[in-house]
Amino acid sequence: MSDSVKRINHVALVVEDLATALTFWRDALGLPVGHTESNPAEDVDIAFLPVGDSEIELLKPTDPESGIGKYLAKKGQGIHHICLEVTDIEATIQRLTGHGFEMINETPRIRPDGTRYAFVHPKSAFGVLVELYEA
Repeated sequence: MSDSVKRINHVALVVEDLATALTFWRDALGLPVGHTESNPAEDVDIAFLPVGDSEIELLKPTDPESGIGKYLAKKGQGIHHICLEVTDIEATIQRLTGHGFEMINETPRIRPDGTRYAFVHPKSAFGVLVELYEA
């Protein structure tokens, strides 16, 4: 494993309705809901369900014109992105751009809990939206 990539932090799924999605993930599979939150900066409501050392992240857009809202309208429910936890997000971004890969976020954004994050453009990751997390 890379010395900069620590683990898969989460796999994010876009859903139309959190309560309905939880009937599968929580009720049928028995995964606990670690916590829920709203992220106004990204226009989403989120439920985090721990699975071992990682999480399933359910994303429900709160604005149909947001990036995730448009994604849901275009592609429907399903896997939205994979999140890799890294030791040094700036160094990882520099490494990726130095190899010619395109970032959506050239500089990290900051979540309310202090986690810094940035997205790699899916064109650079063979069609997969990759999020980098530095906790």
